[in-house]
Amino acid sequence: MKRFLALILAAGGTLALYAQLPAGAPVGAPAGAPAGMPPMGAGGPPAPVDTSFVKTKFLDLAYAPVSKTQTLDIYLPNSGKGPYPVIITVHGGAFAFGDNRGPELAVGLKGLERGYAVVGVNYRLSGEAIFPAAIEDVKAAIRFLRANAAKYGLDPGRFALWGSSAGGNLVSLAGTSGDVADFKNPKLGNEMVSDRVQAVVDWYGPIDFTAMDGQFKASGIAGQVHDSADSFESKYLGAQITTVPALVAKTNPATYIDAKDPPFFIQHGTADATIPTRQSRDFAARLAKIIGIDKVFFEAIEGAGHGGARFETPENLSKVLDFLDGRLK
Repeated sequence: MKRFLALILAAGGTLALYAQLPAGAPVGAPAGAPAGMPPMGAGGPPAPVDTSFVKTKFLDLAYAPVSKTQTLDIYLPNSGKGPYPVIITVHGGAFAFGDNRGPELAVGLKGLERGYAVVGVNYRLSGEAIFPAAIEDVKAAIRFLRANAAKYGLDPGRFALWGSSAGGNLVSLAGTSGDVADFKNPKLGNEMVSDRVQAVVDWYGPIDFTAMDGQFKASGIAGQVHDSADSFESKYLGAQITTVPALVAKTNPATYIDAKDPPFFIQHGTADATIPTRQSRDFAARLAKIIGIDKVFFEAIEGAGHGGARFETPENLSKVLDFLDGRLK
């Protein structure tokens, strides 16, 4: 078996993230991007991804009954025959912005060419509900998909998660906390169905919230401040993160690592001024120690920041999909 834990310094970058528009707002009226994100162009955030080329899709499916936000979209390959392995994309946006038809979906849809069904998940943002709502939603979506796999042509035993930034935290947390009772909210349905997945792709997700400011200081990068009372992480938890260490620990995917966890593919830019590179480096090392070095791929991409096109090159996307093929096919 290949040994996947590696530090690879290569040209690359990260996915650009944008703020969510208010309902009904025109594309040219952005709500404003979170601090530390790349500036949006004059035209505002990108329009929803064009999925007109996908012949079979199921849109706005409610996966839970608590909030109108709890919806997902399913896209099936134009060729081949199911049941298909599944890539579930989870968007970023500081736990406060974004939706399931943005840039994360655009890269995830590349999986259609490899015979994957692709799913985009919406989850409750911090302005609607604080932690653990978002991770409960992601897990509820996984359970819904598994419970309804036959209906939508999905293989319930071959699920992968792919998320960036805040989405990277959520997919990593879902990956390490498979079937943990704390995040299985019975009000969201399908409580008896497993929420475990078979692979995780984490692009530059925050892991240990209260370590980030110190890591930036040690690295010499003047990064985004996370310890403040008005930081996105504090808003996500409903309290300043430095005052609730036990709650912060519950958001940390490393808290739940055990030998049953799936393989992880992790990438992070070395010039990221929003989330320190060390977040991913330390997380990968902890994973490798427990689940095995052959199940963890880590790449620090020299000069890449927290946003841009370099992670989206054909070469890098092939690298991600090759990893998933090795685990799900």
